[in-house]
Amino acid sequence: MKRLVGMIALLIGLAGWTSATRAEPKDYVFVMTNNHITPSASAPITVQLIHGPTKRPVADAIIVQSRLEMPMPGMAPMAGKVAYKGTNGQGGYLFVADLAMQGSWILDLSAKVNGESGTVTGTIPLRVSPDSHNRN
Repeated sequence: MKRLVGMIALLIGLAGWTSATRAEPKDYVFVMTNNHITPSASAPITVQLIHGPTKRPVADAIIVQSRLEMPMPGMAPMAGKVAYKGTNGQGGYLFVADLAMQGSWILDLSAKVNGESGTVTGTIPLRVSPDSHNRN
């Protein structure tokens, strides 16, 4: 009986250890790679998905959702058009967005990462301005 209890305790301990060493969706973050967005009906946006603990880009994620909106004070956000165009082969995820209107926009993304059971989500604030000194 003691041996059985010991084996169960060992298995529970090992299960806790393996789950603690496994990454989780919260360990990832989306970041912009292009610093300036000028108003355009077909503005290019490049985003990287970074694995936080290693600080390395994830090159093989699958983008499952992208949504663009402009917050409007006192009213519902204005939806924008964004299209996922694929990867650049170096960990960059390419989008084209209708950002003809200057101001603050929000890009919401969801992705599936190989080996992760959950969905990685993130929100990227975008500042669209004709000013060449604007930095996100």
